Amino acid sequence: MEALAVVLSKPESLSVNRLVLTPPGNADVVVDIAWSGISTGTERLLWQGRMPAFPGMGYPLVPGYESVGQIVAAGPDFAGRVGETVFVPGASCFGEVRGLFGGAASRLVVRSERALSIDPDLAEHGVLLALAATAQHAIAGTILPDLIVGHGVVGRLLARLVLAAGGAPPMVWEINPRRVDGAQGYQVLHPDVDPRRDYRCICDASGDANLLDTLVQRLVPGGEIVLAGFYAERLSFAFPMAFMREARFRVAAQWQPDDLSAVRRLIADGSLSLDGLITHRMQAAQAEAAYRTAFNDSTCLKMILNWRASA
Repeated sequence: MEALAVVLSKPESLSVNRLVLTPPGNADVVVDIAWSGISTGTERLLWQGRMPAFPGMGYPLVPGYESVGQIVAAGPDFAGRVGETVFVPGASCFGEVRGLFGGAASRLVVRSERALSIDPDLAEHGVLLALAATAQHAIAGTILPDLIVGHGVVGRLLARLVLAAGGAPPMVWEINPRRVDGAQGYQVLHPDVDPRRDYRCICDASGDANLLDTLVQRLVPGGEIVLAGFYAERLSFAFPMAFMREARFRVAAQWQPDDLSAVRRLIADGSLSLDGLITHRMQAAQAEAAYRTAFNDSTCLKMILNWRASA
């Protein structure tokens, strides 16, 4: 069994290749992918060759962890799942080609528990579930942020989730004038025109490693900074101001199954909208152009690849 897949053979060298898939076992399902998303955080680092040395890291690799498709075959214990629409957060089924994160392909073989059933009506919007769950993980079990840094997809989802949780409308900072529009029930400002210095919880979705000193100065004493971006550079801050603020720092790691369940419920009951977040679409055969657009065009919030025409 084969699939077309996006392959990064080395930094900034990308192609769509036909790969042989690992044969499915009894606990596996085979998913024909309809859409996959391009991450402008982790996948940009893979593209640039700046990804830290995670387990499984190396080239060539298949990127992607935001895929939606339909189960077309399954092992005997899961035969009843054939026909389900599912979200797949990546796969490792390409033999010697690494799957980090392995979702950008026309067909995937994954263990059944990694293929998560979703409403077919979500269609292409299903690729946003990973980022929605990431945002949910950042705010779960803590005080809701009253300042969010960055008005990309994660920043917008964070703001929408705060409102869905019954929180007061957060302030959102954005320095790129092309990303200011699109707020739904909250305000977006350039940080230079925001005078506040009494934020209780600041959630950074920018991935900018140089912001900590600025954010510490905006905290109320005892306030918290949540690091919800992905940072390739070492983070540091000046201690005296953090000491005077008695600042707290929290790292929001990868989303967990409970986060995904939470956002699925919010989407289902209408509390969380995914509208307006997918801005660009290309056919999978145009993957190289799609990745360059996703990484270089600041108007591109989320680029998705359409695999339905792939054989």
